[in-house]
Amino acid sequence: MPPRNPARQTKPVSHSDVGAFRLYVRYVAISWRAQLQYRASFLLQCLGTGMITAGEFLVIVALFGRFKTLDGWTLPEICVFYGTVNLAWSIAEALARGFDDFGSLVKSGDFDRILLRPRSTVLQVLGREFTLRRVGRFALGVMVLTWGWTDLELGWDGARLLLVGFAVAGGVALFIGLLVLQATLAFWTVESLEVMNILTYGGVTTTQYPITIYPSRLRHFFTAVIPLACVAYFPIVAVLGHPDPLGTAVVWQCLSPTVGFLFFGLSLLVWRMGVRHYSSTGS
Repeated sequence: MPPRNPARQTKPVSHSDVGAFRLYVRYVAISWRAQLQYRASFLLQCLGTGMITAGEFLVIVALFGRFKTLDGWTLPEICVFYGTVNLAWSIAEALARGFDDFGSLVKSGDFDRILLRPRSTVLQVLGREFTLRRVGRFALGVMVLTWGWTDLELGWDGARLLLVGFAVAGGVALFIGLLVLQATLAFWTVESLEVMNILTYGGVTTTQYPITIYPSRLRHFFTAVIPLACVAYFPIVAVLGHPDPLGTAVVWQCLSPTVGFLFFGLSLLVWRMGVRHYSSTGS
């Protein structure tokens, strides 16, 4: 029998990626329906989240009402930092709530069921809950960013808007990476360590301001170790057209959000190590 023509031997098209996306959409739909079962409670949670975030911003407004500038930065410029960071964090927190609460899965042994299913563990944990109540923080982030943008008369320049979008996307990836690392620790500690909140919630608070106002050790930490400055400070400096006191090049400022995606990729590698280390509860 003559050999088959190699040119006609085509590899079957894999639909795993499409199937994974559809499964995630179904997860999100189920989560939304569950959260909207009690709409009054949902609206109150959104309102509460928005009020807490608004209170944080009012502290910043009061600070500038007293001192006018902060190390040469004005309130509208800080608004751009604040809005960008809070947009990224609100999206990341909504998407990755499953990782934030991952310790309960390890503690109860429910992670065993996830391992038995023929789907990615990351996809399943990510799809456990899509937290809609974070819309309060998201909405305030949009309003504060728009206020600062309008006051600075930055205009609707396409390049600036794309860079802000890139910074938000990189920030989402980096914050989810931090939540994945927090969850991974639960494989060794059984419960998620609250100390990681220093890097998540604390990181959000820190990067709401330009990192130039902090001591050099803290600047280096949030640039080289936990690179939040790469998704919050450097791209926003380029957007504002503000001379960088740290002396970085504009090219680096525009490309720096890429580090957020690299950090997320690294966190997934650490997650895989944690999954291999995991031993069942036996229950």
